[in-house]
Amino acid sequence: MKRAHCCAPLGSTLPEWQVEEGIGERRALLLDGETPLAAGLHWPGEIQAGDEFEGKLLRKTGARGTAQHPSGREVLVDKLPRDASEGANYLFAITRGAMTERGRFKLPAARPVSTIAGTLSDPSANARSVRRFPPGVWEDIWHAASSGEVEFAGGSLLFAVTPAMTLIDIDGDLPPRELSLAAVPQIARWLTLFDLGGSIGIDFPTLQTKSDRKAVDSALEEALSGFSHERTAMNGFGLVQIVARLHGPSLLHRFATSRIGMAARMALRRAEMVEGPGATLLTVHPALRPRLGPEWIAELERRTARPVRVAIDPGLAIEAATAQIVPHDD
Repeated sequence: MKRAHCCAPLGSTLPEWQVEEGIGERRALLLDGETPLAAGLHWPGEIQAGDEFEGKLLRKTGARGTAQHPSGREVLVDKLPRDASEGANYLFAITRGAMTERGRFKLPAARPVSTIAGTLSDPSANARSVRRFPPGVWEDIWHAASSGEVEFAGGSLLFAVTPAMTLIDIDGDLPPRELSLAAVPQIARWLTLFDLGGSIGIDFPTLQTKSDRKAVDSALEEALSGFSHERTAMNGFGLVQIVARLHGPSLLHRFATSRIGMAARMALRRAEMVEGPGATLLTVHPALRPRLGPEWIAELERRTARPVRVAIDPGLAIEAATAQIVPHDD
């Protein structure tokens, strides 16, 4: 699980990372009681930020090059020392996982461990494992990431993933200043819930006066005080750019590039959570059926101690798989 940024705690209890070890994915939530502060998602086999490995330096051009991960995959490396030699082995730490974007694939990135100050360790690594998060919490985040839209009183945030940056558009019926200020705490909240990093552009309504723009800038500064980033001031067209460390694909990126994979894993989660005697009937869109391989179905049967049947319904949306208990035919 890659590191997720965190905002300030909301309640009196200490926020806690909780993890669901799902089928085909590891889900993490930072919870203050039942209030989510941050989220993360990792799929088995992914090279993730914080991983250290000893790898051979394959190519070097100045301070940059490529190294071979023990899995055999290539990793982009930078901050190489001047005396680093091709063919030699070095200890590296992953700074960004692999990223699939529209039309291209970005290799994981790493640096020599000796050049990294502090630690890239994942705070969720010591999380408490739970069978299930508080009801509805993960579902709400998942559906918001799936739709790319978050509603709030008087308006909504629309998220769009592009190869260059993630864009956030603000829409609503409030006057521009009030709409902008109402959007700020929601932006701060969903940056961490979507595990967003990299370049992020926020398109606020155009504000005519410098005092209004300064008010929104001040509100952003306060709301994002616990979120490690750099930020531009709002320009005359209402645009603000945020740059935060990118550790790997956000929930939005996963939906943009692996929607069927996300939906298949959620279908398995729903099937795992239903209870009662009998058999599990999992009904999915036809596009999901090839992704539900025999290993995943066998694991679902092992976890639930019930046989599993998979039915196809072309009328279902990809994200709308259903699971129920039906009589078991001996």
